[in-house]
Order: sequence, then C-alpha cells, then structure tokens
Amino acid sequence: MNTTSLKQRIEAIYRDESRRVLATLIRLLHGNFDLAEESLQDAFMAALSQWQQDGIPDNPRAWLVSTGRFKAIDRLRKRTRQDNHLEELALTLESEMQSQPLVEDETIEDDRLRLIFTCCHPSLSMEGRVALTLREVCGLTTEAVAAAFLLPVPTLAQRIVRTKSKIRDAGIPYEVPSPELMPERLEAVLPVIYLVFNEGYSASSGAQLTQRDLSAEAIRLGRLLQALLPNGEVTGLLALMLLHDARRGGRTTASGDLIPLEEQDRTLWNRAQIREGCDLVIQALRAGPPGVYTLQAAIAAVHAEASSTEETDWAEITGLYDVLLRINPSPIVALNRAAAIAMRDGPEAGLQAMDNLTEHKELRRYHLLYAARADLLRRLDQTQEAIQCYQQALELVQQEPERRFLQQRLNTLQKNS
Repeated sequence: MNTTSLKQRIEAIYRDESRRVLATLIRLLHGNFDLAEESLQDAFMAALSQWQQDGIPDNPRAWLVSTGRFKAIDRLRKRTRQDNHLEELALTLESEMQSQPLVEDETIEDDRLRLIFTCCHPSLSMEGRVALTLREVCGLTTEAVAAAFLLPVPTLAQRIVRTKSKIRDAGIPYEVPSPELMPERLEAVLPVIYLVFNEGYSASSGAQLTQRDLSAEAIRLGRLLQALLPNGEVTGLLALMLLHDARRGGRTTASGDLIPLEEQDRTLWNRAQIREGCDLVIQALRAGPPGVYTLQAAIAAVHAEASSTEETDWAEITGLYDVLLRINPSPIVALNRAAAIAMRDGPEAGLQAMDNLTEHKELRRYHLLYAARADLLRRLDQTQEAIQCYQQALELVQQEPERRFLQQRLNTLQKNS
C-alpha cells in the first residue's frame, strides 16, 4: 500500500474509531482525559509508520488501544522526575496491562456509554456537559464547538479545561450509574444527546447543513440508552431522532442547498426509519404521561406519515404543541406552535401568534423567528415587511445553506417588488 492510500485508510479509521479508542483509553488511564488524548494521537502517529511496514491489523481498534496504553506509560516515565505520583500511575498501568493484555470490542463499546455519563454528570454545568460531550464523545474540534456556541475559541477551551478539572477534582467516577440513580442521571444526559443529534442534523453554523456522523452517533447512543433503561423519554428521544433523520435524504439538493419541507420529495425519506420511529412513539406514549421528547416525537410522526404538506394533520400538530407548551413553556416551542397555527388557520393567525415572541430575550437573536415571520408576510403579499424580516434573519444566521436559502427568497422579493 502506498503512503497516500495508507494515510487515507488511517484517516477513515480515525473518523470511525478514534472516539471509541479514546473512551477506552480514558478508562484504562484512570480517568485522565488529557493523557488519553495525547496517547490517542501517539497511537495514530505510530500507526502511520508501523502499518506501512506491517500492514493494517485485522482489529485496528484493539491495536490502537494497546498502543495507546504503551504510549501513555512512556509519557508518564518521561515525566516522573517532576511528579512522583506519575511513577506510581505508570507502575499501576504496567501491572494492569500485564493482567489485562487484551481489550474486547464489547468492553470498548461500553466505554462510550461510560464516557457520555461522565461528560454529562449533573454536578457539571450544562454548558460544560455539552462542550465536553461534543469535544470528547463526538470528536468535534475546539474551534467547531466554539462556533456552535458562538464563543471565542479561548473561552470555549477554558470551559472544557474547567469541566475536566471538575471531573478530576470531584472524583466523578467513570462508570454507568446504578439502576436507582439512572433516572436522575438521564435528565442530564438526554438533552446533551439531542443537542449532538441536532448539531449533526442541522448544524448550528458552517458550510454544510448536516454532519451525518454526528446524527448517527447520537442515534447509536440513544439505542444504547434505550437498551439499558427503556423508559418512556429515552424511547421518545430515540423515536424523535429516527423520525427527523429519516427525512435527511429530502432536505438538501445534490449541491447542499436547503429544500423547505413543503417542497421536499417525500419518496426520498427513509420509510424503514419512519416505521421504526412511529412504533417507538406508540411505545413511549404507552409508558406513561408523555414528556418533552415523546411529544416532539409524536409531532414528527404526524409530519413523517403525511403524504404532503397539504395532507398533514395540522390540527393534531397544533394540539400536540399545546400540550408541549404546557409542560415546557419555551419561546421556541411557542414559535413552532405559531408556525403550526399558520398552517392550520392561515398566515394572519400565525403572525398574531408570533406577535409577542420578539419580546423574549431568547428569540431576539434567533434567525428562525424572523425567517418564519418573513415567510408569512411573503404569503400575505406584504413585500416590504417581508424584505425587512429576511434582512434581519440574514444578519443573524450562522449556517451557510440557510443563508443561501434566505438570500434567494430575499432576492426574489426584491426583484418582484
């Protein structure tokens, strides 16, 4: 294999395996995130040279874990002059490596779950949980995570450092919680998994609308959680992610441009995922009073089962938003409800429902509020008002495909005005 082909294979293995390898290294290195990250990079650097001579091993994941352990011990040995505790850790790791030389794939998979429960521990701030999960579980760069939060890179980097320090100083265990603690811990985990999914399904910023690997990872984590604790909200979240992801094939053109829901080719939607998602919605609703994710999944199911926008049961969707708004009085939920009212009762009714939403601090810089208002004003032929709203949305939007879509709508209005 030539050097170029090898690098391409290793890059693919890094994309597919690096988060699993990191999760296991964190466990094997006693929760030392920084040492695990350094060792992960060392292992891949070693792969570049050794695999050129020996070829790619049958189980590259296990090879990388084993090599990472050796590299970690090497690093610790070089630092022992400055810190005696590191020599003790190095000795411990050597002893453990001799007693547990092999790492099974099943154990590696379990480590992904350990990592997310650690990153999402309730003693950590929500900002820290999300940032650390995106960085460590999903492998986003610090720069990408900073862009998602609209934060300077140094600020986000310090947030991640503080969160890791809290895990170390508070002695947060690297483990899946016991059954009696699981419900409480899930309240900290589920919002993070859903944010990871949304970053993949509709990226908060950047040149691409979607990052399929992030959505797939969130769905995989959702499946793991459901297998571990199949309660209503875990099932509801998994259903919600599957139903949204099922529509991925119709959301963009071949060149990556956004296609609005009413114009999507629904034959491109993944019907197998829709069937699974709808079955899970029923299962979640039967489990007890519906929570936030189950209600959102029920709304997504109504969309997914309709043959067109015109055939969608907007009355049912509006009713579901009414229930959702009662248990989760969020301005974003109110905005989505107003959009559903517009589809049920007409654009004027939708605008009335949106009238007070600009007073919410959370929505003042939310581009979709202005984009939604612009669309309703456009339908009412209130062109100048629509142009103004599109311009406001364009000032706030962070994602390039959305920017192009809004600019095209604005250009059409200005051309015809």
